[in-house]
Amino acid sequence: MLEIEKYSQSLQNYLDEVVIIKEPKQLYEPIKYIVALGGKRLRPVLTLMSCDFFNTDFKKALPAALALELFHNFSLIHDDIMDEAPLRRGKETVHQKWDLNTGILSGDAMLILAYQLFEEYEPNKFKDLAKLFSKTALQVCEGQQYDVDFETRNDVTITDYIKMIDYKTAVLLGAAMKMGAIVANASEECRENSYEFGRNLGIAFQLQDDYLDCFGNPETFGKQIGGDIIANKKTFLYIKAYQNSRDSEKEILEKLFSEKPEDPTHKIKTVLDIYNTSGATKETLKEITNYTQKANEILMKLDISEENKEKLLTFGDKLMKRKV
Repeated sequence: MLEIEKYSQSLQNYLDEVVIIKEPKQLYEPIKYIVALGGKRLRPVLTLMSCDFFNTDFKKALPAALALELFHNFSLIHDDIMDEAPLRRGKETVHQKWDLNTGILSGDAMLILAYQLFEEYEPNKFKDLAKLFSKTALQVCEGQQYDVDFETRNDVTITDYIKMIDYKTAVLLGAAMKMGAIVANASEECRENSYEFGRNLGIAFQLQDDYLDCFGNPETFGKQIGGDIIANKKTFLYIKAYQNSRDSEKEILEKLFSEKPEDPTHKIKTVLDIYNTSGATKETLKEITNYTQKANEILMKLDISEENKEKLLTFGDKLMKRKV
């Protein structure tokens, strides 16, 4: 899609202006490093797209879009520290390339830089954007804590899990869409529908991410396959597999998810086999489709052109068919 390239290039140009290496270099080099890794840049693209589709110059949304991208990368630095992850987008994670303290400090600086970007807007928009950003940022932290808590809990339900990924991932996509609508002065109804579209797409996106973590190609996915299994994360796949399994398989899952072996090869293979034989894999793919459809139903309520609705439908469809 040419539009995506247009948004991405504008964001990159703006990022190069704003995110620069200065003294102390040990603080700013890791920031430049992680944002230079690129990734999908899904959130800022949604902000620019949303603003554009509500008939406003998308470049007006660049500060808000970059704020989301910086916040997202801040959360990734800290996620990788908590997960002890060696790779991010196929490259060394920040705390691996530098050290733990540098990762924490650089992440903190990214969060402050994100807030500074809202100062580009007039008072009313600044207030709306900052209020949404603060609420969303706190929910992301809550979602991350739920994620950590789930590793040592054996009673995590599907409802618990959906709430966790809603907070940890989906609300940020909802905020991305709504910020574009705010910058474009869209109606309150359109702002809320934009938010709910992004939020449901975000849940589908995270479920797809969980699926790719187990069944993706490590060369294209850019992360260690089976990382969630190694970290004993109770994902949708795990919960469904546990629900659907016989007592003997439940015991195996419980045992494996209480261990962190030095060589996780056997653990990963055994768990993936149970995911497949229990039907959890198929149920996960079905749930991805369900949330994508929910998002698309909300999309139809937006006061944007049919052509732009079609572009967002295509965007969501490509997102759910991704391999990375």
